Amino acid sequence: MQKINRLQSFQYAFAGIWYALRTQRNAQIHTGIGVCIIGLGLLLQISLPEWATLALTVGFVIVSEMLNTSIEAAMNHATTEFHPQVKIVKDVAAGAVLISAMTSVAVGLLILGPPLLKWIIFWIS
Repeated sequence: MQKINRLQSFQYAFAGIWYALRTQRNAQIHTGIGVCIIGLGLLLQISLPEWATLALTVGFVIVSEMLNTSIEAAMNHATTEFHPQVKIVKDVAAGAVLISAMTSVAVGLLILGPPLLKWIIFWIS
């Protein structure tokens, strides 16, 4: 019986991931950008520590987006009327996603910027 519960917990988790990717435009955008970053990392042949950093950064953004989705759903369930406290909760959650996305851009530029620039200069010359 315990194995079924563990299997179900994974099924619920994957259902949550699928829900976010299927219904949340920003989650789709962040995931698409993450896929592009992986492709760029492959093209530029980045190092293992750089891969680790990019993986954590991409994961950080997607997790932030999923937590934001959860918070918004909970607040929408709590009340359908405008409430200033609900606005604060939603705004702070959205702000957290924005900060994680801006951080990921900075990390991406630091890791991918120099080899990308070298690659562009090589192909222009």
